[in-house]
Amino acid sequence: MARRPTIKDIARQAGVSESAVSFALNDRPGVSQDTRARIRRVAEELGWQPNSAARALSGERSGAVGLVLARPAHTLGVESFFLQLVSGIQEVLSAARTALLFQVVEDMDAECAVYRRWWAERRVDGVLVVDPRTRDPRPALLGQLGLPAVTIGEPEPEPEPEPARQLEAPAVPVPAVVSSVRADDAGAMAQVLDHLHGLGHRRIVHIAGLPGLAHTVRRMDSLRTEAARRGLGPDQVRSVVTDYSDAEGAAATRRVLAEPRPPTALVYDNDVMAVAGSAVAAELGIPVPRRLSIVAWDDSALCRVTHPRLTALVRDTAGFGRLAAEELLAVLAGGPPGVRISEQPRLEPRESTAPPPAHTES
Repeated sequence: MARRPTIKDIARQAGVSESAVSFALNDRPGVSQDTRARIRRVAEELGWQPNSAARALSGERSGAVGLVLARPAHTLGVESFFLQLVSGIQEVLSAARTALLFQVVEDMDAECAVYRRWWAERRVDGVLVVDPRTRDPRPALLGQLGLPAVTIGEPEPEPEPEPARQLEAPAVPVPAVVSSVRADDAGAMAQVLDHLHGLGHRRIVHIAGLPGLAHTVRRMDSLRTEAARRGLGPDQVRSVVTDYSDAEGAAATRRVLAEPRPPTALVYDNDVMAVAGSAVAAELGIPVPRRLSIVAWDDSALCRVTHPRLTALVRDTAGFGRLAAEELLAVLAGGPPGVRISEQPRLEPRESTAPPPAHTES
């Protein structure tokens, strides 16, 4: 196994003391400019890199940011959203010579434990937080740790509590996650309902993702709001939750299509479930779109190669990741916290949506 070059190796080859190498590589006074340049040239030739653990102990930045995903691992390999998101994040971090430390865990408790460990070990300079919950413990924890963070997807604001009489001095408030990037789920759902309602659909089921995630709740709430604006009640338009997997997407599709008055349109929270739903419809002999229309929330190559091609919301998911990484780097550089809004997704109508048969909506 090749041995990593050390400060002693650099000192020997440059013909200087180890303390001079330390001064030069850490931008400290004590060596001339010529000596500093020679030491750095030798360090580069030897392939020397700073020890991140030692830098952390000295109070310097680690040069890494973290991303923890608390989701069932079996849902990740088939879902294109996170692949595109991480691709955008990595594009920005690579340009900034910043590493991405990624970990998949079982649940929220395990995710919080990772944050505590990373903070204690000074493994990361900040974190990117995904899948905000409606009652999310992570902002308070990250505030207590003082670990800079950017939430990808704005969490739902908690209602303000009723004022109560203070019997003692109130606790010092805990700062929230410093920044966030958000997407307009309400506007996207309005586009979907506009399209389906305009085609004549009045029985629509939303095959949603994991319950408890803020964006799942937002989409379900937006569906109800947009349906009510069009005079459609919960007996006509509703959501059912899944774990985002193709298996649960297919199972949910079977259940709703077996109802006495099945929906004429299905809206899936990701591309994988939409493709699985289309396959179930074909198996049951239900032609798409002649008897059933299908919309995918996230566009992908799957949506474009499936027959019929699936109507989908087109958005720049990699750009969403780039925006989040840029915001975190800006905060780490001392910039003010803020909220960034990603570009509005647009609905791309394709062959999977059409007017329902006349008798089904009577």
